[in-house]
Amino acid sequence: MSFKKTIIWFLVAAGLFAFIYFYNPHRHLSGTGPGKVLPELRAEAVTSLLIRPSGPVQLQLRFDRTNGAWQLTQPLTYPAQAEKVQKLLAFLEQLKPAPYLTGSELRNRPNADEEYGFAAPQATVVIQQGSYLPRLRVGALTNPGDQVFLQVEGDLGAYVVDADLLKYLPHSADDWRDTSLVDVATLAFDRIAVTNNAKGDSGRAGLPASSSTFVVQRDPTNRLWHMIWPLDARANHSRIEGALQKLQELRIRQFVSDDPKADLESLGLAPAELELGFAEGTNGLALVQFGKCPTNDPSRVYARCAGRAGIFTVDKDRLLTWCAFLNDFRDPRLLSLTDPVEAVDLVRGQDHSSIQRQTDGAWWVLPEGFSADPGLVRGLLANLTNLEVIRFVNDVVNPADLPEYGLEAPLFRLLVKTTAPGGSTNTPAIEVDFGLGTNAQDKVFAKRSDESFVYAIATNDFARLLSPSWQLRDRALCHFSLADVAGVTLRQRGKICEMIRKGPLSWSFAPGSQGIINDAAIEETIRGVIQISAIAWAARGEQNRAAYGFSEASYHLTLELKSGAKFDVEFGGEAPSGNVYAAIVLEGQPWILEFPWLLFRDVAAYLPLKPQ
Repeated sequence: MSFKKTIIWFLVAAGLFAFIYFYNPHRHLSGTGPGKVLPELRAEAVTSLLIRPSGPVQLQLRFDRTNGAWQLTQPLTYPAQAEKVQKLLAFLEQLKPAPYLTGSELRNRPNADEEYGFAAPQATVVIQQGSYLPRLRVGALTNPGDQVFLQVEGDLGAYVVDADLLKYLPHSADDWRDTSLVDVATLAFDRIAVTNNAKGDSGRAGLPASSSTFVVQRDPTNRLWHMIWPLDARANHSRIEGALQKLQELRIRQFVSDDPKADLESLGLAPAELELGFAEGTNGLALVQFGKCPTNDPSRVYARCAGRAGIFTVDKDRLLTWCAFLNDFRDPRLLSLTDPVEAVDLVRGQDHSSIQRQTDGAWWVLPEGFSADPGLVRGLLANLTNLEVIRFVNDVVNPADLPEYGLEAPLFRLLVKTTAPGGSTNTPAIEVDFGLGTNAQDKVFAKRSDESFVYAIATNDFARLLSPSWQLRDRALCHFSLADVAGVTLRQRGKICEMIRKGPLSWSFAPGSQGIINDAAIEETIRGVIQISAIAWAARGEQNRAAYGFSEASYHLTLELKSGAKFDVEFGGEAPSGNVYAAIVLEGQPWILEFPWLLFRDVAAYLPLKPQ
């Protein structure tokens, strides 16, 4: 290549470089500029923020912090999303340029405002922090698009900053409006009024048709919800709490109109199809109304908050729990045993028994006077707690109505005594009467003495309450350990086999007995008998022996203790469950129980005298 051509190419390259440098301000700029763009800014100290986004309509958005909460105050008054305001301020507080264009560099460019986008900025931001009042103009993007020009009023230069700044700026009033409806987590309410007027007969109907106008109030002591209108009744606490949680999660999907003269009737908001009012006592705190679905979106409904500007749409599915009939908000259980139970009395005609908690936490059955099985008592209390109301039969029952439900002379009466919070035992017992009535069919009628209502429960649930109190007896058969055992005697049909326990895993036959001894198998079988509990008590009394397969030919296993005491278990017939009936003597009479089949199999397999 000739020297002349080299010079020409050099001059062309130099010209292109000059053009790019002087005439393309949107190049990628890098380098080290001054410190922070707003060194005095403290996000937590800012009290006001004014943003003018670019657009065909001149819009001014103003946000003010009042009592620690951010509020949109222009172009309308509405709670703001504090998180978005704080994110912008935190970004600006840490914002650093790369690089900084000095005032002299800008003065050397006659069209600098147009070239850098400051003549028609993408946004103008004014921050108020006491007397500190910075004004920012957000200009054009640099050529790669990852940086943007920024100018602070009073500074003749310009900054090149991260284009992420644009992500934090709102473009409309709706961008930063609070999308929550009611913050039930922080609202100090103790009363909810629900009005459901949904008819379900419109082509654009929103919520399911129902009729459930009621008021519930939270008990200040146990924090449970109670219905106070139109009935004084226990409320479905879990349903209400679940519905409140869904309401807490509900978010505004779209702001539809801020026109104060909007046609509310056409939107199903006058009257509202569903209305939720929150109050502290008689002091109203918030009112939320829900209406019909938009014509093009059946998954949402129109909504508004009284005292706030705007009509918006929300997801319908999170409101469905509120759209139910009155009885759906009543407690579906016959008994709500939230306080510790101290005693349960069971009355069947002249037969009266009681299960009472002792000071050590154990349970005692009266009048028989024996220890109750902890697991069985827990099961009884669980049955009482889970007694489900299958129908609310009558809400106003007079004494003359009781015979119709079999409640004038009830078939069964239950009394439950609880301990109130703080340990007080002066709370009145909850008394429940049960009857069959004239139209009982597959249900049992029930009435609490502290309410005027008649309920219906399932016959199967009622049957679980009818087990006699003696069946609650402690199911543990032995109250001694293997170390207390001195020997074992096996008897059946006149045959006797005696074994002596000489120590751990050491057994021998007593004089006159013989056979094969497997020390380990016998040891574990006897250990199992000592540790086993009855699966269930089946009957008691001599009169029941034959019915459960006991006779003179029954197989007996007797444990002889070092103290001289004896424990005898007699085996009878097979139970319907596949287990084996067994009997032990308590208070001088046989108590018949279900004995685990697997353990009886070991007795038959490993002890020298086999059951026949």
